[in-house]
Amino acid sequence: MNPKVDDRVPVLIVGGSLVGLSASLFLGRLGVGHLLVEKHADTSHHPRGRGNNVRTMELFRVAGIEPAIREAASILAPNHGILQAPSLTGAEQEWLFREIDPGGRLARFSPSSWCLCSQNDLEPVLRRAARELGGDLRFSTELVSFEQDAEGVTSVLRSRESGERRVVRSEFLIAADGPRSPVRERLGIGQSGKGELFHNVSITFRAKRLAEVVGDRHFIACYLTNPEADGALLPVDNQEEWVFHAPWHPEHGEPLEAFTDERCERHIRTAVGLPELDVEVTGRAPWHAAERVAERYGAGRVLLAGDSAHEMSPTGAFGSNTGIQDAHNLAWKISAVLCGWAGPGLLETYGQERRPVARVTGERASARSAEHSHPGYAVVPGAGRQAGVLAVALGYRYPVGAVVGADRDGPVVPEQFESAGEPGSRAPHQWLLRAGVRLSTLDLYEQTMVLLTGPEGGAWQAGARRAADRLAVPLDGFRIGDGAEDDLAPEPGADFAALHGIGPLGAVLVRPDGFVAWRSPGPPRDAEAEFAAALRTVLSL
Repeated sequence: MNPKVDDRVPVLIVGGSLVGLSASLFLGRLGVGHLLVEKHADTSHHPRGRGNNVRTMELFRVAGIEPAIREAASILAPNHGILQAPSLTGAEQEWLFREIDPGGRLARFSPSSWCLCSQNDLEPVLRRAARELGGDLRFSTELVSFEQDAEGVTSVLRSRESGERRVVRSEFLIAADGPRSPVRERLGIGQSGKGELFHNVSITFRAKRLAEVVGDRHFIACYLTNPEADGALLPVDNQEEWVFHAPWHPEHGEPLEAFTDERCERHIRTAVGLPELDVEVTGRAPWHAAERVAERYGAGRVLLAGDSAHEMSPTGAFGSNTGIQDAHNLAWKISAVLCGWAGPGLLETYGQERRPVARVTGERASARSAEHSHPGYAVVPGAGRQAGVLAVALGYRYPVGAVVGADRDGPVVPEQFESAGEPGSRAPHQWLLRAGVRLSTLDLYEQTMVLLTGPEGGAWQAGARRAADRLAVPLDGFRIGDGAEDDLAPEPGADFAALHGIGPLGAVLVRPDGFVAWRSPGPPRDAEAEFAAALRTVLSL
């Protein structure tokens, strides 16, 4: 007997942390109805997960919330670099890196930049924006069970406040329910990777005099290497509020209860080198660093995102950024399938694209922890310095998936960042003018497939329009040039065709997530047929 269905919704999101809230935001931007449930009563109160890389900020820019995030993050705007020292008071100090973007080189490649915004500040911004877009977000609500069939997923939800149970029928379920994901376990999906790396206890505390000692060293984090009390110090407000990550060894039988206020205070004083520092512990939370990737990113209509799909060492904040980018990749694909302009096979490309990225990024995250000698991480001898952090943030590629013409044998993450418009890579950033208003090419990508050509690409634009209309695929086309009939004008000296790896008669098709789906370097033989073939392959039509 089928249970009575209380709610019907296209998508159910399980988990209301960074990734689940981002999925809600991105689905809301695309007009996809959804319900999000989170077992906790509110967003995170603990300052953690603060590094938002340039790609993540590009996605939030297009979603219209970058200014709100930067306002929420304004208190940490002066902070740059990672410092390593035996104490804050000694002469021995080493900057592992001083500036995240020395020389402002990043501006050539992106309209955005890195942003230091703690999870407890970022999540309320995401929640507010998601609700403004119509998202149904229910906190203090947990998933009890789910069953799926060929047409959808039936889930039982329970209010943790009232105990009331409701049955929800959705076409898809996104599991953003954390590293110990009950949904992943229910699906029987295993994991691979190095497993657990190290454990820390994150201690929040107040110390009024600490800012005087830190002075103008406005770091993102300081790794303190006193062998009697090592750990990582992070500012919360650069004044009185701080976080300290202390190594924890449960594998040696050390209980969490051993981290009393007295022990934490003593550890912090010793680590920073101020025996008389007035420390007031305000909270503590354990966390576990691991390197694992799910063997599959879903089963049927249930899909994994964020920590349920992958775990990474926290150094560099690669895990949260990769999870947010999972949600972005998945949102447009679910939208396209629900709206009927893509076949169900498009969702199979989600795991094909994102799983290799997580595997390689996880390896880079562990290597970066080794490079930085992260407190608590016993590194295998021989670990070397890692180059190409920008390549991880912006240069990751999809050799296989919803693309045509990608280099299937190329690296998922190259050693150094390049932006040449190849299929399967993030489309290059270029500043354009539309009616005198400056915008980035990246601002064009969100709702539809987008075809870009130069002023001589009229044949491609006309043929593509006919093909898209015939296949009922939403398409925006833009001719980029200085003529009166062109849609967008490049800034002086910019070469659109060269930047995208095509000639003056070529064309580039970009997906709603800003990745190049297909390109032709030259003119068409039969524009309508060639473009229709590309759309069918990319969208599984």
